[in-house]
Amino acid sequence: MPKFPLFAASGLLGLLLVCNVHSESAKAAERCILETYDITTGQRETILETAEHIEAPNWTRDGGDLVFNKGGSLFRVSVHGGEPKRIDTGSATRCNNDHGISPDGRMLAISDESRPGGSQIYTVPITGGEPVRVTQPGAGSAYWHGWSPDGKTLAFVGGRKGNNDIYVIPVAGGAEVRLTTTPGKDDGPDYSADGRCIYYNSYQAGHMQIWRMDADGTHPAQLTADSYSNWFPHPSPDGKWIVFLSFFEDQADSHPANKNVMLRLMPVAGGEPRILAKFVGGQGTINVPSWAPDSNRFAFVSYPPRKDGP
Repeated sequence: MPKFPLFAASGLLGLLLVCNVHSESAKAAERCILETYDITTGQRETILETAEHIEAPNWTRDGGDLVFNKGGSLFRVSVHGGEPKRIDTGSATRCNNDHGISPDGRMLAISDESRPGGSQIYTVPITGGEPVRVTQPGAGSAYWHGWSPDGKTLAFVGGRKGNNDIYVIPVAGGAEVRLTTTPGKDDGPDYSADGRCIYYNSYQAGHMQIWRMDADGTHPAQLTADSYSNWFPHPSPDGKWIVFLSFFEDQADSHPANKNVMLRLMPVAGGEPRILAKFVGGQGTINVPSWAPDSNRFAFVSYPPRKDGP
């Protein structure tokens, strides 16, 4: 395993390393830990510790399980720990870390790379089954990120003509609608609790920051304007907070792994973010919706150093 630099974080936050998520060449982690963070107490709780590379937890709507991906498959594990159980995704055998659960808790939206044309979006019952394709063949790559609260629409990042923009599409399939058109990469769309807005990160101003727009793509507004590269905003179910990832150093329009980063919390209307945790990591730390239904906790994957050596 390669060695990664560490830096100190104060108090109970400790030191973390976070799993690299999107890279096909990512090596298996020496020790991956699926954790939850309580925003009311600042406490972390270990749910699962494994020598296998795991990524991108979602919290189920009943509050009982966490869904994550590993080795191209999806798994679920109780929030009380235990042995993870594989979710049957049929012919979708190369699921990446862009997946999430429907508002009614019955379906999963998955992004899978099993077929030609790059990542595409499918739905599958959360209990398992054969996937149903949502995005259209030949349109370009598609990575799921958000599910509208009424359950009818998916928000995703589409790679079209060398640029990444935000699109929406009916869950049942059909015509995709492009919401962002300005130059620069847009990513990480996630719906507000009331469905009226979409939060996302954008490079349109020449620095990656958190933005909000109406659900139809109108009235874009920049919410952060600091020196950090900010990614993947996720509104809490109660509509009060956004948790997001910040790189300490400017990463242009990329979100690489193994960088100094932190998780921050901000009111949904904007304002001064509060630092929750500092660690070495990057993309995949919290790139999909992972709030608990109670809005007090969210889940993430950490990658601490070996207990028996560097």
